[in-house]
Amino acid sequence: YQRRVRDWASMSAFPSSFSRGPGTYQVPKEMYKQNRARLVASMTERITPMAGAEHVALFRGGVSAMRNDTDHEELFRQESYFSYLFGVDEPDWWGVIDLGSGECTLLIPRLPEDYAVFMGTINGPEHWTDKYQVESVRYVDELTQALDGKTVHVMHGTNTDSNLKIQEVLPVSGMLPAGCAPVTEHLFPALAECRVHKTALELDLMRYVSWITSVAHVEVMREVSPGMMEWQLESRFLFHTSFHGGCRHSAYTCICACGPNAAVLHYGHAGAPNDGQLSDGEIALLDMGAEYRCYCSDITCSYPVNGRFTEDQAMVFDAVLEAQKEIFARMKPGVVWGELHRLMWRVLLTSLKEAGVLSGEIDEMMAAELGAVFVPCGMGHLIGLDTHDVGGYLDGHPARIQERGINKLRTNRVLQPGMCLTVEPGLYFMKELLDRALANPAQSRRSWHDSGTLEGFGWRMWWL
Repeated sequence: YQRRVRDWASMSAFPSSFSRGPGTYQVPKEMYKQNRARLVASMTERITPMAGAEHVALFRGGVSAMRNDTDHEELFRQESYFSYLFGVDEPDWWGVIDLGSGECTLLIPRLPEDYAVFMGTINGPEHWTDKYQVESVRYVDELTQALDGKTVHVMHGTNTDSNLKIQEVLPVSGMLPAGCAPVTEHLFPALAECRVHKTALELDLMRYVSWITSVAHVEVMREVSPGMMEWQLESRFLFHTSFHGGCRHSAYTCICACGPNAAVLHYGHAGAPNDGQLSDGEIALLDMGAEYRCYCSDITCSYPVNGRFTEDQAMVFDAVLEAQKEIFARMKPGVVWGELHRLMWRVLLTSLKEAGVLSGEIDEMMAAELGAVFVPCGMGHLIGLDTHDVGGYLDGHPARIQERGINKLRTNRVLQPGMCLTVEPGLYFMKELLDRALANPAQSRRSWHDSGTLEGFGWRMWWL
């Protein structure tokens, strides 16, 4: 383990890089330069010829926040688009990219003198110019003047996972010069599409964070035993990713779901805070991912907490594993993602039929949307700087399928080189969905195995 850590830490051939110290991965600053260059190239294609005034792209970074009405500053995580372009860690920054020259200007807040007493050294523009390898750094209060007379392109679009509009979450209008009419149609789709296709340097970073996540999952698996609490599994995972991998953030809230909790898709939230106790004979579904320099991983493991599968548990495990293998075998450029979701349904329904849980023709089950009873979520999603990464339903790409179950799929794109997606077949036995299916004549025509022996199971295998 330690030897592999050293291998990761020394693999960067770039002299200038970011890391979390000895034994952690060195992220080349060149990666962010490449990302900016790709955006400039994409924008040049979209708005050629760049007639009239100088064209610039304006970006607002993440905003620092206090906990409710207190003076407790919450741990900051940079806004993903801003991190993609600049690699900046600090809050309340802005960025401007000249779309003609490609030159970059970062704008920093002018901090009060007391900041040095309570928060640390106040660094000036020269420090930040060197750290982030940009052409210039100025202060935020100089931004409006710097934009005067320029054609300003701004982010304007909707995240199709959250349905939130970035122009409302991070508004920029207050910093624009009087009379400036920002251009809104190009920047958001161009930058989202850049993020869909990872560079070689991004892929190296994602391999690291996925490896750290994998090792942490294995360590938790070694330690799990009946009688433990779900939150103890969460704490062990977070410890291993932080202590050994330098990951201060996790990619999302850990899901440590055991027994019937494993059938709850997004277990682990404040209303179900990983507070169950592991019982002998139960299955643990652990969906956890580390994050490093804002790049995410997403891996789920399902296994018996006592180390021994029952016959039913082994059947479900093997069915999900077979679906995963079939999807891996079919994944290649040119394949439509939604068709792989349908393949997952077919493989799982076939396994359930072979096990005697269902009977009938598979084609009839597919037509009756029986797959959505057992898998009410999408089979996988784009991943990168967000766990559910951007670009799933951009204009010019396949639209969302409206069939039940598959309408939860976060993208239906045609696979292309450089894309990163999770492959996450699952099999769930939820009382609510089973009851609905048994009450549905189109779905209850099939004969069912005694569902009580499987009810409350949840199985998922997610791999980046």
